[in-house]
Amino acid sequence: MDKAVLADRLGSPAAFGQSQFALTRGNAFEARVKADGGAELLGLVHRRLDPAAEPPVDAATPDLTAAGPEGRTARTALALREATEAAGTWTLLDHPMLALDVAGSPAFLEPDAVVVHPDGSWTVVEIKSFPMLDGSADPAKVGAAARQAAVYVLALEEVAARLESTPRVRDRVLLVCPKDFSNLATASAVDIRKQRAVTRRQLTRLTRIEDIAGALPEGVCFAPDLPAERLAESVESVPATYAPECLAACELAFHCRGRSRSAGAVTTLGRSVRAELGGLTTVEDVLAAARGEAGDPRDPAVAALRRAARLRAEALAGAALPAAREPLAADGPAAADGPARAQGAGAPGSAREAAPCR
Repeated sequence: MDKAVLADRLGSPAAFGQSQFALTRGNAFEARVKADGGAELLGLVHRRLDPAAEPPVDAATPDLTAAGPEGRTARTALALREATEAAGTWTLLDHPMLALDVAGSPAFLEPDAVVVHPDGSWTVVEIKSFPMLDGSADPAKVGAAARQAAVYVLALEEVAARLESTPRVRDRVLLVCPKDFSNLATASAVDIRKQRAVTRRQLTRLTRIEDIAGALPEGVCFAPDLPAERLAESVESVPATYAPECLAACELAFHCRGRSRSAGAVTTLGRSVRAELGGLTTVEDVLAAARGEAGDPRDPAVAALRRAARLRAEALAGAALPAAREPLAADGPAAADGPARAQGAGAPGSAREAAPCR
């Protein structure tokens, strides 16, 4: 199903997305890097990952066009086999199509490029439009690119396992970005062994789609032409735990956020807050525990909430403003000192004159 269409039918359209300017800039940069048969891209791969090999001259760039994702996946597997068997040559696969088993269902993936080295090994290439400044880039963006590349590496390993020669999929990928603030390309080798291991472990722990579908009530359907009420009932039949991080990854995040807020779930405050609160799952439960109306005082989360409530009450009590003083004239003879008193540091006139400058 198309979750963006589903979210729109539910009245909570996804209000985020990459700008057209960023897409155009990214596509233009990728086209520049891959121009002339990928000469610049292959040169970066040679310098960063395989300097001992012969320079990439007249590298092969096989045609990967085919009908449908299944056809493109088969054509990519064939091109990888032929490139691996052609020892001693460089091969660049532009936007190959890979398939990865995710919870019993094939997910089709399209990396920016895959390079086959003269020794038959394979390297994933990720081309991003964020810059590398003085040889380094935003760690968060590099981490996201590494996790994305790790999925491609796992998919390539499945292709390699079906080949007789079993070629090696390199555990270092090439990240290509603009250099500083220019449109020139620079690259860095990124080790993705940790991300690959984490992703593989997550894939093995996923619940299979057949098991999820088997647990749903009869008649559940997500067809976008159904009435909105029917779609809402179908979506609510699938358990979901909203967190603010969902806004960056899921088209249904705004719908789930509305459900969580109406239920008063603490997950709307973030996973870290949810973990600190233990068995307290709603905001009402948290407030009742803080006021001493509910909760086991031996529970560390409840004890911490009550201690925080006491500290807050003490802070508010200590912040009460003192009563306003009577006018200085009521203080007695000191008010009749005349001009000399008025010129003193504590004179009301001087205080009023200095107030705007504080």
